[in-house]
Amino acid sequence: MIYLVEDDNSIRELVIYTLQTTGFQAKGFSCAREFWEALKKETPSLVLLDIMLPDEDGLSVLKKLRDLNHTARLPVIMLTAKGTEYDKVIGLDGGADDYISKPFGMMELVSRVKAMLRRTEPEKKARVRQVGPIILDMGKHTVKVNDTFVTLTYKEFELLSYLMENEGIVLTRDQLLSKIWGYDFDGESRTVDVHIRTLRQKIGAASDCIETIRGVGYKMEGMT
Repeated sequence: MIYLVEDDNSIRELVIYTLQTTGFQAKGFSCAREFWEALKKETPSLVLLDIMLPDEDGLSVLKKLRDLNHTARLPVIMLTAKGTEYDKVIGLDGGADDYISKPFGMMELVSRVKAMLRRTEPEKKARVRQVGPIILDMGKHTVKVNDTFVTLTYKEFELLSYLMENEGIVLTRDQLLSKIWGYDFDGESRTVDVHIRTLRQKIGAASDCIETIRGVGYKMEGMT
């Protein structure tokens, strides 16, 4: 199930129609209040969230989702009419997994949704990775640093997992964008940098394990 929170009736109806005709189950909500009521009954697989809503700002909704245990890693794609880098970064920094600037094509939207859902499906096999004090369990989808659990968004978890999988290898921003986001992100390496920054903040004492390779990208190294 995909939830769309969008106050523009024409956009909401078109998006819901497009998703349903391409094989998805989808529900639309015109305001945050309707969305929160529906969330009490079921948790969707993905949320498409407009920033400009009549009763509550989309960024406020996003923050609340990230603060709740059962939605902390729920994939969220922000929809915004604002195209500046500042607005994009604010959304990503707030925990959004992706964003689409209006106006957007329906096929682009479907492609983004499919890419997101492919990467957020539960892992079929339990795998545990460790670099320094960081222990990542792919099966349980948990991360511990010095035996303390750390809550990450889906994208943060995927990013950390990929860095740990390639311990000691320098990964370029383009490689990370292609692997984690699954499509050409128009070279906006700022997306990777924002996620790396928030990831470092969350893993705290283990942040030095993620090394910046200036002008290239990042690599994961166990602390000595």
